[in-house]
Amino acid sequence: MEQFEYKVVTFDTKGFWGGNVEVRQIETQLNQLGIDGWEMVSCTSTNQSYGASKSIVCIFKRKKAS
Repeated sequence: MEQFEYKVVTFDTKGFWGGNVEVRQIETQLNQLGIDGWEMVSCTSTNQSYGASKSIVCIFKRKKAS
């Protein structure tokens, strides 16, 4: 039976009201996680107020080494 391990990564948004995303920084980290064998299974933003996002939460999984 396959077993998995999971990782949760949070990216904080920038700006006084939040919501500003540093795409290049996130892209770089996501690519590195992919190289390390992590697969993203879910990604969502957390609401702050008036629709602004405080952070982006991503969940990854990969097979456990036997």
